[in-house]
Amino acid sequence: MTDRAPATSLWGNRNYRIFLVIQTLSALGDSFSFVAIPLLVLHSTGSVVQMGLVTGLTGVASIVTGLFAGVIADRFDRRRLLMLADVARCLLYALIPLVWLFATPMWLIYTVVPLTGGFAMLFQVTYVTVVPAIVEPDQIIKANAHLYGTYAVATVGGPTLAGLVAAAFGPVAAIGIDAATFAVSAAGLLLVRLRPTPRPTEEKRAEQEQQQGRGTGRGAERAGVRGEFLAGFRFLWAHPVLRPLTVLLSLFIFLTHGMTDVIIFRVKEDLGHGDGTVGYVLSAGTIGTFIASFLVARLRKGIGFGASWIGAVTLAGIAVGCLGLTGSVPVIGALSATMLLATGVAGICSMSLRQEVTPGHLLGRVTAAFWTTHYSLGPLGAAAVTAAAAGFGVARVCLAVGAGVVCVALSGTLTGIVRAEESQASRTPAAAEAPGAATETA
Repeated sequence: MTDRAPATSLWGNRNYRIFLVIQTLSALGDSFSFVAIPLLVLHSTGSVVQMGLVTGLTGVASIVTGLFAGVIADRFDRRRLLMLADVARCLLYALIPLVWLFATPMWLIYTVVPLTGGFAMLFQVTYVTVVPAIVEPDQIIKANAHLYGTYAVATVGGPTLAGLVAAAFGPVAAIGIDAATFAVSAAGLLLVRLRPTPRPTEEKRAEQEQQQGRGTGRGAERAGVRGEFLAGFRFLWAHPVLRPLTVLLSLFIFLTHGMTDVIIFRVKEDLGHGDGTVGYVLSAGTIGTFIASFLVARLRKGIGFGASWIGAVTLAGIAVGCLGLTGSVPVIGALSATMLLATGVAGICSMSLRQEVTPGHLLGRVTAAFWTTHYSLGPLGAAAVTAAAAGFGVARVCLAVGAGVVCVALSGTLTGIVRAEESQASRTPAAAEAPGAATETA
């Protein structure tokens, strides 16, 4: 049996309430390890190089896992995958305090931390696919807003708590608490029930493939892992809204991925303030994240996807451009909050739309394809923007980046993004395959 939430009450959905708590615990655990692992490496080795090496290995493991996480999420039971990811991270992190009682082998860190990064990526991709199996189609945007807000709470409060625990009892104790949060999350998933993911018939699958330009009656599932993985890219490229949205978001990520570093550079080097002031500015920025989680559902319902997304990205560009024009720390904090508010609204809207228009059996692969595509430009953009800030000054770079972001937003008016609601109404894949089934996003 599965529980279906009343169409008028998101909070009346028991499965959703449990899942929201579980996701908050997982995010809290991630934020604990974000602080505790670097501290443990630093305490054990005193080397910033080894800290960077561990972080780099974790990033590589996450990217590699992300390439296949979508295929895995679409092949196997998604609730069990979430439980597997939580249990694996619990056991792996629990190894560290157990072994540290007797020795301090750094090889364990180099082994455990990248593995947990891989399981974290598997969890992230899979969790996106289960939201439409828990809530109703018209509740997806609200559910994502709540999840986004709780994630923001965890990422703000988690590092603070982890720092306090590490200061009082050592970073190993913080890692032990991290392991416990994943154990509780895995146990909670036993109480969550998902609606089954609709599977298209062979005829329907062949029709979808022909519409995507493949001209073959064979399902992607028959083409092996490579064919399954490419199915996500094909769907993104064939969809009249997701294609331009993916391209524009990739450009947006390229331009803005390094803005946190630029803000830090501006506050410390240009204005001469200390680390404490940097912390206050970045913390002030998170206010925008909370506001976004409260506003996004109302904006999407009131003015539609196209206007919400284009308006939010335009606001982000204006905020970035203004960052280089002020020397006031409070104003920089306010602009940082505005930028995060805008990116939060745009991000929640785009994720919800992908969930709404993507067939359930493809959602994992579309999610992985989207993240692989638009995040691949992030590191290059961060390197380019920070190098330009050092060479030409923060003011010029912020103006240039801000203008570029505004151009990205206005380009959306020339694409199918402005007609997203019409496209969604005329083509709802999951509903077409199984009447009454929830649609999904990436």
